Amino acid sequence: MNSSTLRRFWSLIEEISSETLLKLEDKDLVEELLNQLDHKYPLNSGENLLVENYINSKTLLIRQIVESCLV
Repeated sequence: MNSSTLRRFWSLIEEISSETLLKLEDKDLVEELLNQLDHKYPLNSGENLLVENYINSKTLLIRQIVESCLV
């Protein structure tokens, strides 16, 4: 995954409501983030798979960051 896509992804995390993300199960969280990123910055199928794998590997970190925004 290239650095531009990474920046876009983490910016998206900051834009989405923390409460919304915390309510989702891991599978739904991955799907929601992937859909929103693809909607905002269309991904080709190769990028889509890379981003999905990346999100799956970072769900705990995403949740920790989102929770810290609530404090």
